[in-house]
Amino acid sequence: MKKSFVLVLTVVFVMVLSVSAIAKKPIVLKLAENQPVNNPVTVADEYFAELVKEKTNGNVIVEVYPGAVLGEEVDSIQQVRAGVIAMARVNTVPLAEFIPEVGVFTLPYIFANTDHKWEVLDGPIGNSVLESFEKAGLVGLNYYEAGSRNFYTVKKPIKSLADLKGLKIRVQPSEISLEMVRLLGGIPTPLSYGEVYSALQTGVIDGAENDFVSYYTSSHYEVAPYYTLDGHLSPPAVTIMNKDIFYDLPKEYQQAILEAAKEAQSFEIEEMLAFEEESREIVVAAGVQIFEVDVVEFQEAVEPIYDMYPEYTEIIEQIRALQ
Repeated sequence: MKKSFVLVLTVVFVMVLSVSAIAKKPIVLKLAENQPVNNPVTVADEYFAELVKEKTNGNVIVEVYPGAVLGEEVDSIQQVRAGVIAMARVNTVPLAEFIPEVGVFTLPYIFANTDHKWEVLDGPIGNSVLESFEKAGLVGLNYYEAGSRNFYTVKKPIKSLADLKGLKIRVQPSEISLEMVRLLGGIPTPLSYGEVYSALQTGVIDGAENDFVSYYTSSHYEVAPYYTLDGHLSPPAVTIMNKDIFYDLPKEYQQAILEAAKEAQSFEIEEMLAFEEESREIVVAAGVQIFEVDVVEFQEAVEPIYDMYPEYTEIIEQIRALQ
């Protein structure tokens, strides 16, 4: 009888330990990132992951997968919506194809400067756009600084609007980006980010467009040494999360993720703006030639694109009122 009692106690003890071990098993959330490890957005992803772990006492672990190992941005958005992966850091340009509201931030020359952009994103307009993500099965956690996008070319520089005519320019898969390049006289050529280097190298495209940081970290400057400061786009990036996965978490974990995302946003903005200048210095030292242009002629050329999106009229007026 005594042996049976001891055996029962032992079994119960083992079961309690097993249940306890299961209860303490952390929740693992995968985060997709298409940029390499040295890009400030990836550094910020890792900082976000550290904050989430700290704020949840290790009960929620965010695993960052850089370099598009989980797919390019459109793939990542689709996977997050389907719940295959929990999170992704993506640019608003491809995201606008899934969430039309965010498309207003991808219009050419919508922001006067960086300060204006962040006044918009950190205010009621930015918050309202993030709330619209839920209709697409997503939660918008934060915005990231993604720099100002400029054109760069392989064989000849763009010194004026006329120089763009007939050039095959890689763009992100977005109707706004496609139409923008058409209005500027170029031939828009949508390609995945990972294909751009070889496409520039082999002459499939004549040029591309991106910010200084991505231009450097992707090594595109090696094959396209002419960089033109036209500043046609300045769309933010965002961290997105599957809506069901987010709301299935305990409320204290939801709050921890939101707080970590906001702190990572501030961190990323500082990192990006600092590294943007450093990237410029590095590519110039490597032989890149930088050209300034009459931005006004570029702005006038793309103005018709605003008439194509009457649904943005009200929010455009609100954004411009903050200048």
